[in-house]
Amino acid sequence: MREWIGLAVIALPCLLYSMDLTVLHLAVPRLTEALAPSSVQLLWIIDIYGFLLAGSLITMGSLGDRIGRRRLLLIGAAFFGAASILAAFSRSATMLIVSRALLGIAGATIAPSTLSLIRNMFLDARERTTAISIWIIAFSLGGAIGPLLGGAILEYFSWGAVFLLSVPVMILLLAVGPFLLPEYRDPNAGKPDVTSTALLGAARDAFVRGLVLCQMISGIGTLVLAVFAWATFRRAPVAKP
Repeated sequence: MREWIGLAVIALPCLLYSMDLTVLHLAVPRLTEALAPSSVQLLWIIDIYGFLLAGSLITMGSLGDRIGRRRLLLIGAAFFGAASILAAFSRSATMLIVSRALLGIAGATIAPSTLSLIRNMFLDARERTTAISIWIIAFSLGGAIGPLLGGAILEYFSWGAVFLLSVPVMILLLAVGPFLLPEYRDPNAGKPDVTSTALLGAARDAFVRGLVLCQMISGIGTLVLAVFAWATFRRAPVAKP
């Protein structure tokens, strides 16, 4: 029973961190009215969370192997809650962009940590399969209900309130996580590869900046992506025997 309660505790943050990918969409008109961001800043406000979230998953998973997956999850939850408060009370577009970037990095600690903890919490293969299915449902449900919940909140509160949903859940995780979740670290993790991490971050940053620049120029973004896809998936013709 303790394992299933622990699963509920880690499924809720997973739902919320995926919900942050879409919850801001309906808040864009009010956000634009309040902060008056430029077109480029608005792109960064919407997209930087997902870019940094996806780009930091491997790094955070590797870090969790070294310092402990429960520890990384709790650290990430604390930063996620703090960044959510910072985003909710942002007074400029730049401040909101920075807050969303911090949310993306903090959110990247949740997925690898929770999935690894499920592997250690459920030793029975059948129970583990059920637990992973619940984890996937929570992740998928978060992205689906983000716009719906965001729209309902905007009916009664300001745009910043959409970020405050995660704060009580992260506080709950910090309160009960040390008692319900086991700690695990990989004894053979080895030394961190700082050079590869830095190169990965630089490559990701350059790629993301290129995509944002392409979106600024009508039509060119689509052309560049089409050429990139063609070059990536092109195959030489197979010689007939």
